[in-house]
Amino acid sequence: MLLVALPLAAAGRLPDRLATHWDAGSGKPDSSMPLWAATFFPALIWGVMTAIVALVLWRARGSAKGATRGWVGATLGCGGVTLLGGQASVVRANLDHADWHEADSVTGWVAMTLVGAVVVGGAALLAGRRAPAVGPGVGGSTMETPEGERLVWLSRTSNPWLHGTAAVTGAVAVAALVAAVGGLMGSEAALLAGPFALASVVVLGCASAQARVSEKGLEVALGPLGWPARRWAAESIASARVETRTPAQVGGWGYRLSGLGTTVMLRSGECLVIRTDEGKDFAVSVDDAERGAALLNSLIGRRPS
Repeated sequence: MLLVALPLAAAGRLPDRLATHWDAGSGKPDSSMPLWAATFFPALIWGVMTAIVALVLWRARGSAKGATRGWVGATLGCGGVTLLGGQASVVRANLDHADWHEADSVTGWVAMTLVGAVVVGGAALLAGRRAPAVGPGVGGSTMETPEGERLVWLSRTSNPWLHGTAAVTGAVAVAALVAAVGGLMGSEAALLAGPFALASVVVLGCASAQARVSEKGLEVALGPLGWPARRWAAESIASARVETRTPAQVGGWGYRLSGLGTTVMLRSGECLVIRTDEGKDFAVSVDDAERGAALLNSLIGRRPS
């Protein structure tokens, strides 16, 4: 939601207070608010909406079907486009005006935004309904390990789209900081740098993963620095298997929590899935997952009963 104000503001000058257009019928300015409020208000709505959807998914975990995931995607997609387009319309209407009373009409832009929101929502709903069901995949296989030898399995996967998102949010954070230091946008710009910088770090941390299976068990390290990392000792893993999963099935990209358990989703396809002794599932989408699962099952079979 916050991406709109800075690029448009950099293209022209904004008044100290932005005109709002609550009267959708006329499309004319009817009130005003400071830039920081106009920027964070849509983000707040988006955050509340996401929290509500996450709560609904959590309460329905284990029973969510493709249609449910489709409605979730449609709600978030439609709402996101509406808020983003609304913010862009307001900022554009105020651009190059000294006073908010002189702001332009937003009727045309709001109409295009609503059309875009309907298209995105419909596409998300259709994709959710067409998402294939999760199958058992290849699981339970083992690997012969020669006596006295130690085998190690490594696999690494990254998502270029998440890397690109991290780069964009990082660039916006730097631009906001430069704008604040240079006096181009006032002190409000400095307030935007923090959230964008945090978003860049978080997204970058979920953009790549390395899975390692050894006699110690399984280790999954995230991000370019291999931190944070999650580790499971071989004696705490009940079984390992391979499943084919898609972002639509787990709720999106990155580190996801869903009715399927925890999934590090970086690309569609085979995932290495473990079930702990506590009955919890963890999955990571990496290449050569079948061999990693087989080695884990062999290590699990060695532990004393």
